[in-house]
Amino acid sequence: MAEKRVYFFGSKKAEGKASMKQLLGGKGANLAEMTNLGVPVPAGFTIATNVCQEYYSNNAKWPAGLEAEVSKNIKKLETAMGKKFGDPKNPLLVSVRSGAAVSMPGMMDTVLNLGLNDDVVAGLIEMTNNPRFVYDIYRRFIDMYGDVVMGCKHEKFEEALEAAKKKAKVENDNQLSAEQLAELVESYKKIYKKNIGKMFPQKPLDQLKGAIDAVFGSWNSERAIKYRQIHKIENLLGTAVNVQAMVFGNMGEDCGTGVCFTRNPSTGEKELYGEFLINAQGEDVVAGIRTPLEMKKLSKIMPKAYKELVALMKKLEKHYKDMQDIEFTIEQKKLYILQTRNGKRTAAAAVKCAVDMVAEKLIPNKVAVTRVMPEQLDMLLHPSFDSKAKRDVIAKGLPASPGAAVGQVVFDAETADAWAAEGKKVILVRIETSPEDISGMHASEGILTQRGGMTSHAAVVARGMGKCCVAGVGEISVNYKTRKFTVGKKTVKEGDWLSLDGTRGEVAMGQIPLVEPKMSGDFAKFMAICDKVRKLKVRTNADTPDDAAAAREFGAEGIGLCRTEHMFFEGERIWHVRSLILAADDYAAMKKELAEADKKDAAAIKKKYADTKKNYEGALKKLLTYQRKDFEGIFKAMKGLPVTVRLLDPPLHEFLPNDAASQKEMASRLKIKLKDVKNMVEKLHEFNPMLGHRGCRLAVTYPEIYRMQARAIIEAALKLSTPKNKVIPEIMIPLVGEVSELAQVKAEVVDEIKQVLKKSRKKLTYKIGTMIEIPRAALTADEIANEADFFSFGTNDLTQMTLGFSRDDIGRFIGQYLVEGIYKEDPFQVLDQNGVGKLVKTGIELGRSAKKRLKIGICGEHGGEPKTVAFCHELGMNYVSCSPYRVPIARLAAAQSAVK
Repeated sequence: MAEKRVYFFGSKKAEGKASMKQLLGGKGANLAEMTNLGVPVPAGFTIATNVCQEYYSNNAKWPAGLEAEVSKNIKKLETAMGKKFGDPKNPLLVSVRSGAAVSMPGMMDTVLNLGLNDDVVAGLIEMTNNPRFVYDIYRRFIDMYGDVVMGCKHEKFEEALEAAKKKAKVENDNQLSAEQLAELVESYKKIYKKNIGKMFPQKPLDQLKGAIDAVFGSWNSERAIKYRQIHKIENLLGTAVNVQAMVFGNMGEDCGTGVCFTRNPSTGEKELYGEFLINAQGEDVVAGIRTPLEMKKLSKIMPKAYKELVALMKKLEKHYKDMQDIEFTIEQKKLYILQTRNGKRTAAAAVKCAVDMVAEKLIPNKVAVTRVMPEQLDMLLHPSFDSKAKRDVIAKGLPASPGAAVGQVVFDAETADAWAAEGKKVILVRIETSPEDISGMHASEGILTQRGGMTSHAAVVARGMGKCCVAGVGEISVNYKTRKFTVGKKTVKEGDWLSLDGTRGEVAMGQIPLVEPKMSGDFAKFMAICDKVRKLKVRTNADTPDDAAAAREFGAEGIGLCRTEHMFFEGERIWHVRSLILAADDYAAMKKELAEADKKDAAAIKKKYADTKKNYEGALKKLLTYQRKDFEGIFKAMKGLPVTVRLLDPPLHEFLPNDAASQKEMASRLKIKLKDVKNMVEKLHEFNPMLGHRGCRLAVTYPEIYRMQARAIIEAALKLSTPKNKVIPEIMIPLVGEVSELAQVKAEVVDEIKQVLKKSRKKLTYKIGTMIEIPRAALTADEIANEADFFSFGTNDLTQMTLGFSRDDIGRFIGQYLVEGIYKEDPFQVLDQNGVGKLVKTGIELGRSAKKRLKIGICGEHGGEPKTVAFCHELGMNYVSCSPYRVPIARLAAAQSAVK
């Protein structure tokens, strides 16, 4: 039996269903599902997604048997609709649309009104007695077919349309008469012939084959590829092709077309939301050529159709258990549903929909956490405009996608890409956006359009990307040639600063100050749902009390990494660090001489190194005071939650000045010779600092530094710990690669802690662990675990050492690596699971083979990246740790990992 490639739907019965999304694409699967539900869907058929794959592997040719199967389904469609394809007396016209398994709004191609030719047009005029309608759909078809199938740019037809409107002295195309549209059709034919080199095709089957080829071809168009890259859409077979009988919203005043959502896609409110146009086709709504009407007005214009539509919206949301984006057409007062899909929504709307649907018992917690993508939460954590700041508002439009954006004006996608690559923040300004603008929209902070409604291309794509968008600002006039726009007497040129408020729909001159967001309301409720589902704990990387407090507000369950070196640079303390460094080697030499000397020589040695001892121990004493205060602040902010403190990690040369002026200042400040400063800088220079004298290696050479830090941690913990709020510090020794290193440094730290506890006469629970950031540590983790209370994987350095990439220099070549597919993602942003991940997995397995209940976390920057969080969940880690503003994202990713 031949392989089935085409699936029919019609007459309340379909060969497909919603669960066949991978095979039929989202659109095709939903058309089949709605047909089976009894929803009024025009009949049609779907060519499966795997045929697209066959098409490309067969040198862009149809696989054997497809043509016969398409012909067979055309006959089924003719029977279902009571019309005949290509018959002038009773013609069947069809739409040809793409539809991948994952929704990609506006990214692939569509052809409407297919099946028209000169003979069919004549017959249709006689049949409908509506020549205006017939010439309107014919000119649209020539335009779409010429653009989508043959590559004759839409702008060429648009110029002819603008000329016709100007000649007729009308504003909108629906004001052109039948005679004027007939003239326009002839103009379109001439444009087609001039640009394509042949007459417009008259055989409907040839038209159909060309349109199907175009849909397949659009799968690998530049804009579709870019969209999949931006949204990280992978492993799809291709696009399906949906051939569906046309119904017409442009036959007269009793017809219309629109797009509606079962909930507000901007806010998530449970309300009727959408737009429609009377006497128009669907493309008119999304293209923004005419200003659409609010859905509520339909109740007065066509009350019966409106009532039926509202009932169907409720039915479809209840069936799919998600907010639906529905396209509909009303033909002579009869309602048809052309498409339903899970609606694209803003981050705020996604959160509200998830929370409300749980409250409505429409979905359980486990489903709710899958309704918000981690990157959407990231959008919610971005700043908004300061409400107290003055605004120079120059225009108002539709609040198409909420949020705040500040940037320099650009007028095309190429400039937006180029300026963004230079580090500039840009606002993309267009008359109306099209799929070709996708890369520029992604590169921009926000989008401003002169035309278009709440369901225009700009609005839908911006919401999906989480970009601020103000659409339909009719009072501005954009001029691409002069690269400026005017509003009243004001002119805004390319490069001028602009601020967009996508929540209010305001356009303001200049740069409005931004304020940081706070978790509250639905966001907090959604996070609570995530916490009920997830198993993985989420901590934060925080070095200050302010960071710690912010992280707690975002739901952090402790600190997974407190980097003490950051504390050494603040204010006056850097000078004590530098004094310490200057005296360190002489102090080590003194200790060595004293160890080897007899009692008689000890006094002389002490006298010789008296200043060294004073400077070194004095600096440590000063730093102890600072460090103790630092830790008190952090422990207080975390209120009894666990805090992992990493002892000093970087090489000492990082604390010394490199430029001449700063070295001169250091010499003056510390009352030493300039040449001594320069000598020390030269002495501490390292050929490869990342592999040099740092981390636990410093503590082997200068154990007093770690002793001082350990004392500061324990004294602060003792001071802040209460019976109701016990502080449990976790001291982390970095850069261990050999168990003997850990054993030696740990012995010094433990000895210091015992002295503090003995003197205080108090008890305190503490842990000493290590950071696994050297490949050898992961490979000998069973040995290291015998000396460690916990492991924390420092994947920044582990990635660096495993891949041989410097995270400071990777920017020079990683872009090319990603474009050429050598790496799919930057390994410093997304953990390299196949390489570095294997070391992590090995380290966990070996560590727990030696110590079954060994606590393990990750504290590299990867700790807040969703794919990495999922990997950590799979490996059975206890927690992930990330920057404060990534905590909510990690909480959501952990919940989604638990569901999967």
